[in-house]
Amino acid sequence: MAEPPKVKPKEVFILGITSTGKTFRPSDWSERLCGVMSQFKPPGRQASQQHLVYSPYCLPIVMNNIKCVVVDERLREVEPMAFNFVLNFARDNDLQVLDACLLPDPPSP
Repeated sequence: MAEPPKVKPKEVFILGITSTGKTFRPSDWSERLCGVMSQFKPPGRQASQQHLVYSPYCLPIVMNNIKCVVVDERLREVEPMAFNFVLNFARDNDLQVLDACLLPDPPSP
């Protein structure tokens, strides 16, 4: 029997741009937010793997020269209050939020 296709988890992108188009400050906001969220990791991670590493559920990225935070919706299952915290951070700071999914990089030729 064929294996069902694996579905990529849905993600929320928090852009470092306000609804009026202004760049959000401070410039390291995405790293700070992801640092706060770094304690939320998948079950079973070894303690040695948790030292100074971002959570796979909340990652800082740069997209089109805009600092962003990618929040994996699986965080809602791990810790609903943490998921709400990052969304409230975006809302409280008037940041743009997009529902999306990161795609893997295409293979190099």
